[in-house]
Amino acid sequence: MNYVTSRDGTEIAFQRSGTGPPLILVHGTSATHARWRPVLPAFEERFTVFAIDRRGRGESADADDYQVEREFEDVAAVVDALDEPVNLLGHSYGAICAVEAARLTENVRKLVLYEPPVPIAGVPLGDDAVIERLQVLLDEDDQEAVVTTFFREVVRMPNAELGMFKASPAWPARVAAAHTLPRELRGQRGYRFAAERFAELCVPTLLLLGGDSPRAFELAAHLLDEALADSRIVVMPGQQHIAIDTAPELFVREVVAFLDEPVPARAS
Repeated sequence: MNYVTSRDGTEIAFQRSGTGPPLILVHGTSATHARWRPVLPAFEERFTVFAIDRRGRGESADADDYQVEREFEDVAAVVDALDEPVNLLGHSYGAICAVEAARLTENVRKLVLYEPPVPIAGVPLGDDAVIERLQVLLDEDDQEAVVTTFFREVVRMPNAELGMFKASPAWPARVAAAHTLPRELRGQRGYRFAAERFAELCVPTLLLLGGDSPRAFELAAHLLDEALADSRIVVMPGQQHIAIDTAPELFVREVVAFLDEPVPARAS
């Protein structure tokens, strides 16, 4: 593993592999850098991949007080540690971290955001009762129940996909990161997306959306698309929140096709 020091002094770990232009991967809630295993070999053939362990999980350190803004700074620290403009891909909560990090650095070439759970008025992703239930399970040291409840009640993952998740090699790491779930849901609910803050962000952006995903993700994608100067939405038919696992070839194809396009001169 490699490490950078974030603005608040927290060490953030990332795994480097592959060859080619830099591609930074930012995983979502309950995961580690291992979340990208289904698509990593394909990305490694074309990119030098930097797969982050977000703070509090994997090999990354943590801080006593959690604030979502520190996560944005963590991603920006990894971006700025490299010597050239990078491609930045974030999934779920990691996509919020990625788009906010792009405001903190001038070194992002392109952005790929896969279903960031940007809060939409009247369309909650995890209410207070669910967060409290997760906290009770965590206090009872039932970490697997925390993760299972999160995917069933917040992500609304179908049973077949949840079964696939539980059978994957990455499941133990997700269970180990259960302690981060309540705090991230609170952080997500407290996060306020203000379109005007992104008025000057001209980084070309691909917004990936599952064709069968809950409406909250669709609304969030359109909210971002309206706010960003250079963005487009691509819908992956028949997919939901984990096309990385359920349709890895489709996911890679859409990401690579976008990243291979020339960057418009105005965004250079």
